Amino acid sequence: MADRAVFDPPSRQSTASPSNNNPAHHSSHRSSFAENLRHSPRTQRHPSFTQAAVQELLNHPPAPKSGDPRFAGRDWRQIHVGELVQESDVRWAELDTGVEQATKALIDFGPPNVILIRETPDAVVACDSFDYNDLNAYLLVVLGLANPEEDQKDSFSQLASKAREGIPIPLREVIPLAKKEALTTLSQTEDLSKAIEIFGSGVHRILVCKPGTKTVVGILSQWKLVQFLWDNGSSFPAIDQLYPIILRDLNIGTQHAIAINGDKLLTDALQLMSNEGVSSVAVVDNAANVIGNISTADTKLLTNTSSLPLLQSTCIHFISVILTERGIGDGKDSFPVFHVNPYSTLAHTVAKLVATRSHRMWVVESASPSPSAPATPSLQSAVIAQPLGGSVPPSPSFPAVSAAALPGARISGRLTGVISLSDILNLFARTSGLNPKSPDESRARRRRSSSTSLRPSLDGLSRSSIDLRR
Repeated sequence: MADRAVFDPPSRQSTASPSNNNPAHHSSHRSSFAENLRHSPRTQRHPSFTQAAVQELLNHPPAPKSGDPRFAGRDWRQIHVGELVQESDVRWAELDTGVEQATKALIDFGPPNVILIRETPDAVVACDSFDYNDLNAYLLVVLGLANPEEDQKDSFSQLASKAREGIPIPLREVIPLAKKEALTTLSQTEDLSKAIEIFGSGVHRILVCKPGTKTVVGILSQWKLVQFLWDNGSSFPAIDQLYPIILRDLNIGTQHAIAINGDKLLTDALQLMSNEGVSSVAVVDNAANVIGNISTADTKLLTNTSSLPLLQSTCIHFISVILTERGIGDGKDSFPVFHVNPYSTLAHTVAKLVATRSHRMWVVESASPSPSAPATPSLQSAVIAQPLGGSVPPSPSFPAVSAAALPGARISGRLTGVISLSDILNLFARTSGLNPKSPDESRARRRRSSSTSLRPSLDGLSRSSIDLRR
């Protein structure tokens, strides 16, 4: 999921799963990795809102609708997880499926942005998964940027050689590249209180199974649950009463924000996400103002041979490509709405997350709204981690737009932290009397399981320090 918004009002709508967009399959010959996998652009663009109209909608979300009548008057904690999923969202591949075929399926099918892996075509039990984090890890290996441990160097080198020679590579050789947590499953008869406790602990995805079996009948994601609770908030007063409260008073989120300077190369951002175990990073200017966002889902723009030169472009240039491609593909203009401030309400924040299908919003400085309220914490309270070492200068074929020249302060503000779906669902769980683990524990596990070869000085950073390497 790229953290960019299309100009659709973030109103509370039906909880039915969005229909899958299945672009026509391309039949042209592919000469190298996943060539011609990108979507064909629509030929007609729809009228879009002005920037001011979009900001007004996001700052003041529409009044809640009545929601889905199936859930009216019901305690959300007693709604079964099976009621929120559908089997058509489950897409399969086998361990011997080629990575190119799996990548094409991942891009073509869209949300929930995961392909489940089984041992044989007849199996109904998932043994692993393939998503954009796996694709990013594979690209880094092929490019020779994966920074393997000593005992991995030979296997990584062999895999990269096979890819360059056009030898088919099965998923069984790709899925071990990205370090990730084990699959989490729930019976479709379990209630949402169990799901929200798991999600609030930092798990991003749950496989929903038939009772007493491991047969997968649906996939429930953090985003899907947040959307459900948002669309039906009027039916769940305990949660709905939280939406008008500002983030500062809710005290949620974390000050450990992973960011990269916009002048760094795109490959630096890909390495940073892999090494930090995160799915997106903030892109900042020289004053640490947020100017964009890059996610692992954006790697789908790199699977076409003609797009490979983008790897030598800057993060700023790649952001412009992301917005252009999304505008063409959706037939609408795209507008970056990936930041909030401590005085944003929870409703404002959730509206943005739902509208953009994002996993997180970057928290930026904001002037105090009243003389009696304290100012937003300074940047020194946030930890901003960036890749070490120098970067190869970008290709001269790309526009030389520098992070120093961008009006970042007017675009957003200085980065002070981040709020994720895990943080919001953890709040909902605690407010409802549940006992989720801290999402920080899950974040720490992902960082520990990722490669540490680019992180020699990051582990020692205190919460009051800042690391801005350019």
